[in-house]
Amino acid sequence: MRARLPGTFHGTQHGISAAAPALPLPATARGREAGSLSQKPAPRGGRDKAEPVRTRRFIFLLLERFTMLSFAGAIEPLRIANRVSGQPLYTWKLAGEGGHEAVCSNGAAFRLDMGLDEIDREDTVLVCGGIDVAEATTRPILNWLRREARRGASIGGLCTGAWAVAKAGLLDGRRATIHWENQDSFLEEFEEVKLTKSVFVVDGNRLSTAGGTASIDLMLKLIAEDHGEDLANTVADQLIYSAIRTDQDTQRLSIPTRIGVRHPKLSQVIQMMEASIEEPISPADLAEDVGMSTRQLERLFRRYLNRSPKRYYMELRLQKARNLLMQTDMSVINVALACGFASPSHFSKCYRAHYATTPYRERGSHGSSPSAAPRLSI
Repeated sequence: MRARLPGTFHGTQHGISAAAPALPLPATARGREAGSLSQKPAPRGGRDKAEPVRTRRFIFLLLERFTMLSFAGAIEPLRIANRVSGQPLYTWKLAGEGGHEAVCSNGAAFRLDMGLDEIDREDTVLVCGGIDVAEATTRPILNWLRREARRGASIGGLCTGAWAVAKAGLLDGRRATIHWENQDSFLEEFEEVKLTKSVFVVDGNRLSTAGGTASIDLMLKLIAEDHGEDLANTVADQLIYSAIRTDQDTQRLSIPTRIGVRHPKLSQVIQMMEASIEEPISPADLAEDVGMSTRQLERLFRRYLNRSPKRYYMELRLQKARNLLMQTDMSVINVALACGFASPSHFSKCYRAHYATTPYRERGSHGSSPSAAPRLSI
């Protein structure tokens, strides 16, 4: 049975209640420590009671099979900000095509507050994406996003939601980010977007996150800008979120953490491999670049990774090839070239040896049109 989670979270009654009194803000901000959210001075005396509260409104556009973690990471900081401040600083509504319900990637269904209705120009629209985002990004959704952008609304994408925003043409010439697993296909699809590897990006009235917990970081930044760093840090404490990231932080774990080995030269070689997929570097040149002999490099890889440098490099190239096959409509020939293979036959042979299927069958099993892309997301 599907879990039914009510979507009628808009309105301040869900952020402030008698059972949850406002919590005291810290006397001083943690703003100069690591993880500082901004350099703005924190508010000191609280808000003048005579001053009306400025309420910021959010519209969460839930695409089918959206990622719950990314969505929850965006909405919970808003709820907590209302609670700890004792004021209706934020309200939100859940929107979607049809206006009835949206089902996320784990099967839970959310009741929607609205369909693709006209919104106020001061609202911030956040598109919540997930698996099969291109299939979920229908023509009515694209038209709605373009219309609201023309009216001046701030628009952003959470996780693969950035794909939908880019498809609407709203990220052309802007900086943006998307989950690292979707970056290769995004670059192929949207050449006009300045894609970064940051956990989140704010470029004017366009926002994007990489997915997962990156939504928390984005919202903490917005809360800090709206109401000061004291409140943002208090919200982070309520979330047990001690490592606040900025838009300068990258998504992926460091190479030593990913491979479980802390060896500077090994990490340096892997970094060069990852940066040179289309034009592979020979083992001899890799070894020379880090001041080693080819034999020493071979021993280093076998000792720590139980495979040769050549084999490790091949696996990286095939992994990228598989992502492109599953997430784009690039021809098999173009995928082969993008991953450093001189001929489709050599590519097919290597692919089959590693994945026990051919590139053509892989493409056929996931669809051969852009509507099948991008599939991968957390």
